[in-house]
Amino acid sequence: MDLCLETFGARSDPALLLIGGAAASMDWWETEFCERLAAAGRFVIRYDHRDTGQSPSSPPGEPDYTSQDLATDPLRILDELGIARAHLAGLSMGGGIAQFLAALHPDRVRTLTLIATGPGGERASDEPLPPLNPPATQPAPDWGDRAAVIDYVVEDQRAYGGVPFDEERIRRLAERVVDRTRDMAASAANHMLAPGQSPSFRLADITAPTLVLHGTADPLFPPAYGEALAAEIPHARLVPLVDMGHEYPPPRLWDTVLAEITRHTSGETPC
Repeated sequence: MDLCLETFGARSDPALLLIGGAAASMDWWETEFCERLAAAGRFVIRYDHRDTGQSPSSPPGEPDYTSQDLATDPLRILDELGIARAHLAGLSMGGGIAQFLAALHPDRVRTLTLIATGPGGERASDEPLPPLNPPATQPAPDWGDRAAVIDYVVEDQRAYGGVPFDEERIRRLAERVVDRTRDMAASAANHMLAPGQSPSFRLADITAPTLVLHGTADPLFPPAYGEALAAEIPHARLVPLVDMGHEYPPPRLWDTVLAEITRHTSGETPC
């Protein structure tokens, strides 16, 4: 499997692997965000999931991989780069992947940062979480019409994002995503259709130091999901991000997010 990846910083620095959400290419981890992490002394890696960006594409509706493949691709990337252990930062689906790897491959994980995600493993508490609250689904665009697809991506981000919504920035990112992606129809559908199920695990079995970053305005995973992660994973720490939705951290929050990730991956204890 040939996966497209990009690195920032010195290979001698501690590795930090960024794992994106479903149907999301590496572009949503913005270049400046990655460069600032690298400037703080991290060897930053971002990559295109299968069926996103320049990684291989399957026919729309017919993924030629399993959910287990998606969950273990980060290990393939670390192996290819010769990295034994890395810090993992995962968002949404990527947060679930990061939890899975920390529980079942603890020797490969130095720390966890979980962003805009929920419990991917079994909880000790039997208290129910609020139901997921996905925004209304848009009609699919004409996937051959670049302008229509860009509009579709922008409106999807608007539905999931927090406030304020920076349409100019999101449109710029959407244009890059659409222009880099081999098949946007496959990218939009195939992750949710990938067959199989990863082995189960308990959140209590995660031993990696864990930072939970969760938006207070997340329309998909209400804040209770971030609170549950912090309560269930031993010694995890929750940092609420005011008015952030189900999205990659926007620039207005970068100072906070970058400081938290840098401190967390250095082993420093916050005051």
